[in-house]
Amino acid sequence: MNFTRWSARLPGTQRRAAARGADQGLSPAQRSEGSVPAARGEYGQPEPPSDVPTLEDFSVPEILGRVPALVALVHGPEHRVAYVNDAYAAAFGPRRAGAAAADVCPELIELGLLPLMDQVLRSGKPRTVKSRRIRSGEATDRRGEGSYTVTCLPAERVDGDGETAGVLVFAADVTDHADAAERLRASERRHRETAVTLQRSLLPQELEQPDDLRFAATYQPGGTDAAVGGDWYDVITLGAGRTALVIGDVMGRGVRAAAVMGQLRTAVRAYARLDLPPHEVLQLLDGLAAEIDASQIATCVYAVHDPNEGRLVYASAGHLPILVRDADGTVHKAAEPTGPPLGTGGWLHTSGAIDLPPGSTAVLYTDGLVERRGEDIDEGVAALERALAGATGSPQIVCDRLIRSLGVTAEHDDDVAVLVLQHPTRQGADAELFHNAALDLLGGIEAAPRARAFASGVLASWRFSPELHDLGVLAVSELVANSLQHGTPPMRLRLRRTDRRLIVEVTDGDDHLPRRRRAETEDEAGRGISIIATIASSWGSRRTPGGGKAVWCEFALPR
Repeated sequence: MNFTRWSARLPGTQRRAAARGADQGLSPAQRSEGSVPAARGEYGQPEPPSDVPTLEDFSVPEILGRVPALVALVHGPEHRVAYVNDAYAAAFGPRRAGAAAADVCPELIELGLLPLMDQVLRSGKPRTVKSRRIRSGEATDRRGEGSYTVTCLPAERVDGDGETAGVLVFAADVTDHADAAERLRASERRHRETAVTLQRSLLPQELEQPDDLRFAATYQPGGTDAAVGGDWYDVITLGAGRTALVIGDVMGRGVRAAAVMGQLRTAVRAYARLDLPPHEVLQLLDGLAAEIDASQIATCVYAVHDPNEGRLVYASAGHLPILVRDADGTVHKAAEPTGPPLGTGGWLHTSGAIDLPPGSTAVLYTDGLVERRGEDIDEGVAALERALAGATGSPQIVCDRLIRSLGVTAEHDDDVAVLVLQHPTRQGADAELFHNAALDLLGGIEAAPRARAFASGVLASWRFSPELHDLGVLAVSELVANSLQHGTPPMRLRLRRTDRRLIVEVTDGDDHLPRRRRAETEDEAGRGISIIATIASSWGSRRTPGGGKAVWCEFALPR
């Protein structure tokens, strides 16, 4: 079959051929007649020289034979081989002319080109596939192994009726580019896996579960096209039944954001041990964030739950509002009383509060849960409110339902952190394990005996063992004596029991915090806190919001 009788249908080919056909049989003088040559002469444009060769003057098979790309020509619906150039034969071996491509060209099958060639033959339009790979195996005998970008062009017979009769296959070897791209993708995968591993290792492996609340949390990194961010959460028990909870988001991506997140989370736990109000914790974090990296900004919510108050006291540094669902399904959104993100500096944060009655559920979350491209973030928060209104069950069930309701999948374009807490309603035998008792102390010499008598009666009614009863009365005596000696009115004794511990707490109006010190043999005072530290499971002190302090100790109940 003579290859010069085929023509690849390239842009402009038919128009030039038609023009040449129209000029055949005309003399040079006749071809120069008309308005176009006159117009060219009018503008001073020279006529093209008559000795310029046309495509037909070149040997196309000889040219294609020297092209470094792989070229093959097939014809008919069975794609019978009409021609392969030297580069094609060198890559895959010679191909017998007239044989069907499906029989003698396994490389076209592995590249998935036969259906594509059918489309080109039917539509007469070129098709291209990029970077398809031929792997070593028995079918290819390791010849031609690599990646190719292939273009299939419609080809027609020059002496035919203009219909597509064959397909010209033009393949460029892009193995080096494909391997480089694969190495880059592998490097990005390793980098992402490192960031995810670091991120997960810095998050709490198991949430603390305080006596009065139940927690569940979920962290989901963004999809493979999204770098890991700096979302984090934590639950910290503060003692005396109080619990701190925190959620934050470092603005940034990759290992650096995860590292900054780890430093902030560690700092939050350290500041929480000081038992400071939420706004003071954020004030300290604000300065620390600027010292860690001035270019990294983080949002954060720090909240404290006190079972005696039945509410969350919180501070927010540019973070999204806390949502609370009551037992009847009503959803409340916390106000935003605080300031800009951490690391901006120059702002005095303040604390706010939102009620958390028994039977309620609170949700803290990062922007990846509610933020969508092209949508206002308030719409995402409103969607979360609707999802929370109908979410019931355990904290983990609620957490999973919120993730599904907001359409977060494994290919989500941002990482997501969600922290759900519930204040359960207790009834029956379970409720009998939780009790509170309080006594106002008026001062004077009768305050200590009165406090001991009150504590003895309460602990006896709670049916503690004689040993725990005596230890509780001793702790009350020492704490009240310390308050009477070093504190100022008003003074208050509070006893609380849960299913896990007995808590004794004394508050007064003086903000000087006691400390444990070594008392000498001849000292008559200074042993009270040492006695408390010896007999109790834990003890601590903190300043109260209205001024003054609270000193507490805990006794673990036997299992």
